[in-house]
Amino acid sequence: MSFLSKVTNFFTGGLGEKIVDGIQAYFPPDMTPEQKAKLEIAIKEQSHKREVELLTLAAEQDEEFNNRIRDLEGTAKDLTQFGWLGRIVVFLRGCQRPVWGGLVMYMDIQWFNGNWSGLSEQQESALWVINILVLGFLFGERAVKNVMPFMTQFMKQRAQK
Repeated sequence: MSFLSKVTNFFTGGLGEKIVDGIQAYFPPDMTPEQKAKLEIAIKEQSHKREVELLTLAAEQDEEFNNRIRDLEGTAKDLTQFGWLGRIVVFLRGCQRPVWGGLVMYMDIQWFNGNWSGLSEQQESALWVINILVLGFLFGERAVKNVMPFMTQFMKQRAQK
């Protein structure tokens, strides 16, 4: 199976191949292999055309959504019209991820190295919440998925002590 057909199958759920597989039993018995291949190609082309239409509609929908958000909330460029105050706000917005990430990394290093070993259960719970909020909201779901196995392993080792 080629890369293109794998990608097509991913987006369409293999619709073209499912249709071909479903109707192969109904091919006339006297149909030549070339005719069968042409029919299969035509079905897959129509499935691909429909997939392209759906992807185009999805892209247009995303563009409309982004335009609406931009119109309602504005952009960073809009803030520069407020002079030096606007530039400060743009700068602070840009610094948010590195600052939060650095602070959480510092807290985690202190916590995992045992420098903050005398934490109460409530303080540990707060650290968990801060980690999940910062990783989840600022860095996305992927960051939480990548870090969670290490956190779980750490907590299991800690519980055994």
